[in-house]
Amino acid sequence: MSHVLIIGAGGVGRVVTHKCVMNKKTFTKITLASRRIQSCKTIADELPLNAINIEEIDADNTHELAELIKRIGAQIVINVALPYQDLTIMDACLLTNIPYLDTANYEHPDEAKFEYKEQWAKDKAFKEKGLMALLGSGFDPGVTNVFCAYAQKHYFDEIHSIDILDCNAGDHGYAFATNFNPEINLREVSAKGRYWEEGKWIETEPMEIKMLWDYPEIGPKDSYLLYHEEMESLIKHIKGLKRIRFFMTFGESYLSHMKCLENVGMLGIKEVEHKGQKIIPMEFLKTLLPDPASLGPRTKGLTNIGIVAEGLKDGKKKKIYIYQVSDHEKCYAQVKSQGVSYTTGVPAMIGAKLMIEGKWSGEGVFNMEEFDPDVFMHELSQQGLPWKIKELN
Repeated sequence: MSHVLIIGAGGVGRVVTHKCVMNKKTFTKITLASRRIQSCKTIADELPLNAINIEEIDADNTHELAELIKRIGAQIVINVALPYQDLTIMDACLLTNIPYLDTANYEHPDEAKFEYKEQWAKDKAFKEKGLMALLGSGFDPGVTNVFCAYAQKHYFDEIHSIDILDCNAGDHGYAFATNFNPEINLREVSAKGRYWEEGKWIETEPMEIKMLWDYPEIGPKDSYLLYHEEMESLIKHIKGLKRIRFFMTFGESYLSHMKCLENVGMLGIKEVEHKGQKIIPMEFLKTLLPDPASLGPRTKGLTNIGIVAEGLKDGKKKKIYIYQVSDHEKCYAQVKSQGVSYTTGVPAMIGAKLMIEGKWSGEGVFNMEEFDPDVFMHELSQQGLPWKIKELN
């Protein structure tokens, strides 16, 4: 039905590519492009012969990317490159009149800040072109947004509070490593926390707020409040919302290593001089850490990501928990990636599938919770991410 261009050949790009190949009725032609052609070749070699085409591309260069889109005849872009490149890729889609999808909001390389403002600002341009851009079609953001929309549609008249809960209980055997791009991961975790309550954002120190949550199939884990971008869109679209927070689990070893690295300046994103050369500490650290794409065969254990929503239904208080549990080893057996990449890559494929099939459609820039959640929830169960609901009252 459509020729998809996947930009980015890391762990998530591997999952998206494998899953698009598994859905060939929808993705009739697949091209994988990356700055590193060897990464594309590695993924292509994991797949049936001639299942995909591969290309080398600098996604920072809008016009080079637009030329590639036109040359290969791509009809939709799935962006799983770095969040720094969201705007240039969106602009390339506008130049070539094709729809766009990503999994994480734009970040400026020189500022650790997460917000949708610059992507939402392109809404008018996408409307004028009659094109759709879908933002944040990963797990969180992504599936968590859909869980909220599903809760709103089926379980509540008003949702008053939402807690997004992200637990990775996997063990890769390293003393310290990140499960996705180290720059993005460490910037996210070391930044100040924020949550939204009674119409305003409240800022906290990094890791200041902690709670113990009992994750089904995993058990109790310390969970720390962070800022996460899906909250920014959910406060616009969930009726009656009074508070929303995001929590993620971290082990003591991870936190100790991160604090030490922060204290000695290794998480810095500004240039420093070293022996006459300019380097960015965070980028140098990235070269020293294990490649997240290499963690798949080493990682064992489970992930559990979900939302707890509380509010009113027919005038009575109601509280539910919607969550999804994945097994790292099972994910690797299917697509040669660990569970964190799997739970991000599968929803990216699903979002594009729904766009191509016309089940999610529109003109402009959209977040996940703005569409009918039922079709997405159905696809989750069909594509390897079955979910569960518990009533907590």
